[in-house]
Amino acid sequence: MSVEAVGIDQIKWDTNGLIVAVVQDAATRQVLTVAYMNAQSLQMTLSLGETVFWSRSRQALWHKGETSGNNQRVIQVSVDCDADALLIEVEPAGPACHTGETSCFHRILREESSRD
Repeated sequence: MSVEAVGIDQIKWDTNGLIVAVVQDAATRQVLTVAYMNAQSLQMTLSLGETVFWSRSRQALWHKGETSGNNQRVIQVSVDCDADALLIEVEPAGPACHTGETSCFHRILREESSRD
């Protein structure tokens, strides 16, 4: 696999100036959460070495773990082939989910039968 460096200026932000960020535990490879970043939160993430996201509901920056202590130390940030999604590998200092679960993906979807 070839590795290519991509600059922040090559990121394709959506119409709201955001990019999706998939957060993965660097050790276990478990997907912890999916969040959004804007240019400021991505720059802060790179500077701090911890994840900072853009909260679409609050319209504000959100430093993961700022109040809970469950921060995520950034190991590596990768950009997908279209430059419109990020994979952020982290070392988590606690659960990623606000419910206290390790991952936000702790529920299994099942198809509900509509048959009587």
